[in-house]
Amino acid sequence: MNISRAPGIPHPRLPLPEGQPEDLTAFHRWLSDAIPMVSALGISEVTRQGDALIWELSLQPNLNDKGTGFGGALTAQTTLQGWCWVTLWLRQCGLARDVVVAEATQRFLAPVTGDYRLICTPDDPNGPAQLAGKLAERGKGRMSLTHQLYCGETLCLEANGSYAVLPQR
Repeated sequence: MNISRAPGIPHPRLPLPEGQPEDLTAFHRWLSDAIPMVSALGISEVTRQGDALIWELSLQPNLNDKGTGFGGALTAQTTLQGWCWVTLWLRQCGLARDVVVAEATQRFLAPVTGDYRLICTPDDPNGPAQLAGKLAERGKGRMSLTHQLYCGETLCLEANGSYAVLPQR
């Protein structure tokens, strides 16, 4: 689809799945068109298991000068994955809303030395229900998510993000 657009021009939204499970391959293709840097991040697989959004990633496009994972790329991936988690949850609820990152922190625990997986889950198991309540009551809300990056069995990075669902325009 690769639509060329000028800054300030939003990318067209992906149609809602309307009662069907989200096609994560189609969502990933749309995401790569909507956010050009996505195609350079090395995301090879996107899956869901319960409340977890899981990405498999290649280290090669994310190398730093030391031959390990570049912290800036890893940080961008966690931020994007959280945005995707909330966006996919909204789509599952039949809502097309704007999501932005409000806060993000990372803690680097070990070097990333090979291909890796990134797992995103709600901080609180009741988080989705609480967000649904805030959206119904106030038309906007926030959701906190945790990210864990594993290289093999080694936990290399933990990140937390707070994502805001903006009021409907």
